[in-house]
Amino acid sequence: MRLSQSLFLLTVAGSSAHASSDKAARPRGVGPEFAKFYQETNTFTCISNPAVKIPFSAVNDDFCDCPDGSDEPGTAACSHLSQNSPLTVADRPGHSEMELTLALPGFYCKNKGHRPSYVPFQRVNDGICDYELCCDGSDEWARVGGTKCEDRCKEIGKKWRKEEEQRQKSMTAALKKKKELLVEARRQQADIQKNIAQLQSEIKEADLKVAGLEAALKVVEEQERKVVRTKGKGKVNALAGVAKARVQELREGVLELRQQRDDTLERMKELEEILSKFKIEYNPNFNDEGVKRAVRSWEDYAARELGDGISEDKERDLEEIVKVDGKDSGVDWEHWENEDDGCAESDLVYKLAAYFPPSLVQFIEDKVLSARSFLEDNGILAKPNSDSSSESKAVTDARDALKSAEDSLNRLNNKVNDQQSDLEKDYGSSGIFRALKGQCIEKDAGEYKYEHCFLDSTKQIQKKGGSNMSMGKFTQISITTVEELSETGDVINIEKVALEYERGQSCWNGPNRSTKVILECGEQNEILKIAEDEKCVYSMLVTTPAVCPGGEDEAAPSKDEL
Repeated sequence: MRLSQSLFLLTVAGSSAHASSDKAARPRGVGPEFAKFYQETNTFTCISNPAVKIPFSAVNDDFCDCPDGSDEPGTAACSHLSQNSPLTVADRPGHSEMELTLALPGFYCKNKGHRPSYVPFQRVNDGICDYELCCDGSDEWARVGGTKCEDRCKEIGKKWRKEEEQRQKSMTAALKKKKELLVEARRQQADIQKNIAQLQSEIKEADLKVAGLEAALKVVEEQERKVVRTKGKGKVNALAGVAKARVQELREGVLELRQQRDDTLERMKELEEILSKFKIEYNPNFNDEGVKRAVRSWEDYAARELGDGISEDKERDLEEIVKVDGKDSGVDWEHWENEDDGCAESDLVYKLAAYFPPSLVQFIEDKVLSARSFLEDNGILAKPNSDSSSESKAVTDARDALKSAEDSLNRLNNKVNDQQSDLEKDYGSSGIFRALKGQCIEKDAGEYKYEHCFLDSTKQIQKKGGSNMSMGKFTQISITTVEELSETGDVINIEKVALEYERGQSCWNGPNRSTKVILECGEQNEILKIAEDEKCVYSMLVTTPAVCPGGEDEAAPSKDEL
């Protein structure tokens, strides 16, 4: 038998004898919370399997007798039992089928001068000093391979207490900052609720204003229709008045010319008769050259074809014009004075021209076009290309005022919808991330800087110029599971809050970049590390007081605030 095995058996025997002589003493590796199961010194009852009883001398004999390993609190004999990889006692002869799981958390180290702890059974007497868990070295009591682990609890404990004091201060500061964040988040939320209430009040007023302006527009439009009818008559009257005056002027001119013509024709007729009589009665044998020349001139005049004078059609046109009664002249002035047929004003000119005799249409058109230009220049008629030809300034102003009020109402409704949507967004526990939204932190990583803006975006920034690289836009808050080592060295799953960012800049021959920001409790908002877990898929470890435990109740608003 090797020396180490002999020392082991002697130590086990000594431990058993000591347990027999002192009922209050706990076997090696037993924590104080399990001491009650080791009070009996004759028989030991397995903790999780009370039906299984063994002699107390079998405790810590380096052989696993109990299905739950509780008979070996101070050795590694039952280290094969684990919650992570359960076996069944059917694998062991003479035992019924049941799960084999450890009843004890591990080997108990007292660690005087420091805090007690449990070491996994696999690490008991493995020849390695596990000072991070067992600073007193008691887990290597067998000195396997000559390993001797001295007690370092005093120095380790002192260092730990200093670090713990600093950690507690940091956690106290972090908790204080978390409370401030909670207060700020509630204030922002309250401001949004107040804004919504104020906007809803403004929307009611805006609704009333719009309704009032709609009614006002209807009134103005109705008045405009009346005014248009009245103004239409006025414009036609004005045009008819101008035309009537011009026609009267032309009539008087025609009457005067006609009278002059008739007088001239009478004189011409009288002269022709005198000359005709002179030609017949004069003595051709009279040797008077002047008389002879006069007779020859008359003969030449009489021989020329002078035409038939004014035609009957023109004579009838002149007769129509010189009539005093407007109706008899073909123009019903009374009709035009009350005209309101809704036709375009430019057409009225040509309608009036249609009443004139054909021989005078061109002349009248020229005069009427000149008159229309005068009326347009003086605002009596609208210009053909005028934008407001069919609507008055009053209607335009009323319509513009209504549109402005409707636009204002739409903006108010959009603001309410945006603010209501913001209230319904997930901002984490107690809405705390509302207070952090948009705040940015950076970490220098050699050639690049990495930026994280809470609930906004993640970026990779080139330090020597060049464009920034989007690593994702914020999409949601989630809970992610990460693996960590426990105090006993076991790998355990821990749930942590994560912020997810997606739809970043696309990779070359790859997906769009995305980032998962995993949050840990810390006094400062700080990026600890960045990793590319797979192509263009990144993870960031970020500390923030926002995820530190506690503070919600203490930061809750008082009744007065409510």
